[in-house]
Amino acid sequence: MNKTELAEKLAKKVDLSVAKAKEVVDAIFSTADGKGIIAVELDAGRKVQITGFGTFETRRRPARKGVNPGTGKEISIPAKNYAAFRVGKGLKERVEK
Repeated sequence: MNKTELAEKLAKKVDLSVAKAKEVVDAIFSTADGKGIIAVELDAGRKVQITGFGTFETRRRPARKGVNPGTGKEISIPAKNYAAFRVGKGLKERVEK
């Protein structure tokens, strides 16, 4: 399912126009700068916890040494932040059925 299909299902489920449902989906999931509720919260270092569904959060991967597979030489890999998602109990139990 992609964002368009999600918006169409949302529109049918809660009796919205498809255009309005697309606005809602974009307001939550957009990755454009300054848009998308989840992305903005993660940028600020905050978690987005949806009880029963899961938690979106940022994690920090420390700097480390690695090996260039082409040359075999040791390289330095810089530290970075990355987005992570932890599945909530309700979603996990439903999918495991």
